[in-house]
Amino acid sequence: MDIFGSNMTSDVGLRLLLSPLGSNVVVRTACCSVGVVLPVYSTFKAIEKKDQNEKQKWLIYWAAYGSLSLVEAFSDKLLSWVPMYYHVKFAFLVWLQLPSTDGATHLYRKHLRPFFSRHQARVDMVVGFAYGEMARIVSRHQAEFECARTIVLKIMGSADQTNKSRYDHSDEYLAIEGETRTSTSSDTLSDIDD
Repeated sequence: MDIFGSNMTSDVGLRLLLSPLGSNVVVRTACCSVGVVLPVYSTFKAIEKKDQNEKQKWLIYWAAYGSLSLVEAFSDKLLSWVPMYYHVKFAFLVWLQLPSTDGATHLYRKHLRPFFSRHQARVDMVVGFAYGEMARIVSRHQAEFECARTIVLKIMGSADQTNKSRYDHSDEYLAIEGETRTSTSSDTLSDIDD
């Protein structure tokens, strides 16, 4: 039974994670887990504990992660050709979070903070302009958004009605199938499905 020991499972996991061929799905899932899922939960805990140091740590992490996402969005086609890119990204995301390296804080203090301090007026102007344009587009197309909202609500309502009517018309289904119902109306749904 030593074959199924913990050493084998960790070796298999490491081989699968570090294997350059055929493991993109595993490494991309690991990137998502390490880069988003764990930080979201850690951010939740920091907010609930009301610990200012933890909040600042995770705000800095999200600034670093957002910057990485922004770079990825504009260079995705190029990065997809880089061998083992997701392995490097995984290592980078681990580096950002590790308390011993404090990578997110290092990246923020050495690169992000100086960049945004120098270009804050321009960035504010661009963000203000983009926000104004989005608000204008939304107000200009309010009727279309309301129509889409109505359609979605009708679809959701009809799906809900379909599910309800399935159980409301169970006697009709039984009659169509040639079965009769001899018990009282207090039957449970499991009786209907039998």
